[in-house]
Parts: sequence; structure tokens; C-alpha cells
Amino acid sequence: MAKSKKSASHTLSTEDRKEMSGPTYAFPKERKEPLNNASHVRNAIARFDQVKGVSAPEKKTAFRKIKSAAKKFGVDMSSTSSSELSKKGPAKKSAKKAAKKKSA
Repeated sequence: MAKSKKSASHTLSTEDRKEMSGPTYAFPKERKEPLNNASHVRNAIARFDQVKGVSAPEKKTAFRKIKSAAKKFGVDMSSTSSSELSKKGPAKKSAKKAAKKKSA
């Protein structure tokens, strides 16, 4: 019996992960921290400092990718550097996006 591709918006099956391209991840070489929706972006922000075995340049690149994805999906991210990111609390939906959803 075939599994449903999307059981929940924040859940990725092993098959879905295999189908995702490397650039979809904050850390593509390790295939860590997918950035395909707001839930995953918030998770990437919260777990940024937990990714092991990556260099400082890889962390800087991942930070830029996370920041770009946060903007795309309306996730509030006030961190301005990769070193700051792990010191912040969980990301929240931006007020602008929340207001837009209320008026819709």
C-alpha cells in the first residue's frame, strides 16, 4: 500500500527527503535542516547550533539560506549573524503575515 506523500505539513517522509534537492537544506552536504516551509524554517532556527561536523563557512552559508527562507515564509528572524542565531529563542510568524491571514 502506497504511503501518502504529505501526512502533515511539518512532516517529511524518508521518500520526500530523498526527492528534495540539496539547496532545499540549510546544510545541503549533510542534508540537515530542510527549508521547504515555515515550520521547517522555525525548526532550523531552533536547532541551528545542534548541527555537528560543519565548518564556520558552512554555518555562515546556512545562516544566509535560513534568513532567506524565513523572509520567504514570513518567519520572524531578528538574528543578524550565525553566532547570534543559536542564542535566540524560537522563531515566530511575522506580525505582517499574521495580520494578512486575519484579514483574509
